[in-house]
Amino acid sequence: MAELIIQTEKIKENIKTLSSFFAKHDIHWSLITKVFSGDKEFLKNLLTDDVIEKINAVGDSRITSLKNLKAVNPNMSTIYIKPPAKEYAEDLVKYADISLNSSFNTIEAINEAAKKMDKIHEIIIMVELGELREGVQRADIMNFYEKVFKLSNIEVVGIGSNLGCMYGVEPSYDKLLQLALYKELISAKFNKKLKYISGGTSITLPLIEMGTLPKEINHFRIGEAAFFGLSPLDNKQFNGLHTDTFEFSANIIELEEKKIVPEGIISDANIGHTAEFDEENINETSVKAILDFGLLDVAKEDIEAQDSSLSFVGITSDMLVVDLGKNRTNEGKRKYKVGDEILFTPNYMGVARLLSSKFIGKRFE
Repeated sequence: MAELIIQTEKIKENIKTLSSFFAKHDIHWSLITKVFSGDKEFLKNLLTDDVIEKINAVGDSRITSLKNLKAVNPNMSTIYIKPPAKEYAEDLVKYADISLNSSFNTIEAINEAAKKMDKIHEIIIMVELGELREGVQRADIMNFYEKVFKLSNIEVVGIGSNLGCMYGVEPSYDKLLQLALYKELISAKFNKKLKYISGGTSITLPLIEMGTLPKEINHFRIGEAAFFGLSPLDNKQFNGLHTDTFEFSANIIELEEKKIVPEGIISDANIGHTAEFDEENINETSVKAILDFGLLDVAKEDIEAQDSSLSFVGITSDMLVVDLGKNRTNEGKRKYKVGDEILFTPNYMGVARLLSSKFIGKRFE
């Protein structure tokens, strides 16, 4: 079985490094684990007391994943990081201590659910800053907060934004300063103290190092940097974090020398993606290897072979084919045989999909 290899200790080191980094800059942060789809085995291996002791909350974008987080550690503070569906208000209150919100009707439903459970549910209200994803329109902010402040079982603990996730709008000093200004206006008008200005994600991290993050921004929601050691702003290693945290190992289940150009009429019947070929190579051959995973497990765009001499041939629902050329080392020895493993480096979406596949194993190292 193909398997995802998870370097747990390196990820733990990344989280501890980030905790120290944020503490140095007087910033709270939440660890966002949605890439792991609530996988209990992973969460148990990762979220040990020494790892989460300096994290404000652990978050996800799915209720079932939050349920698993609470099952792993009932005392852990949890945060739901996308506007929740109104119909799941009761489950949200049950499994999330904090949630990000942008719909008043939904917040009303959350308030009613919290009343039934005799709880106070904390929310951060999201503001639209140009990414055109979730967020209250800026012209409506004051009226929105005024209505929410009147709800009995809702405590507004902050204001937030999401940048760089859909259109890739980069966070900037000016955009994030808007959050700080809105927070000051809200505090002055309603005599309310908002604990968090949640303007940071992994893409915002370089602004701290460059000294261009408004000092008022005091809460970050971090996933990719913790698990992959990168900031999506420039896709570079951040602050010495480990980047070699995941590998994907696939098995060679067939290895044969075959023609480069397929025979017969090519139709649209293929379900996967195939590499282009040159008709001039019609009589040429190369060694092809079939691997034991396919489109149901991960998209080929989300993994990169560690052996750069390999080239992609095609993919179907449960198999991928690579071209090994002559399948010889520089010394002329056979390079691969049936049963050997081929290693890939998966990106963020690759890991998310591999962990969601029931056909892929997991190995913790």
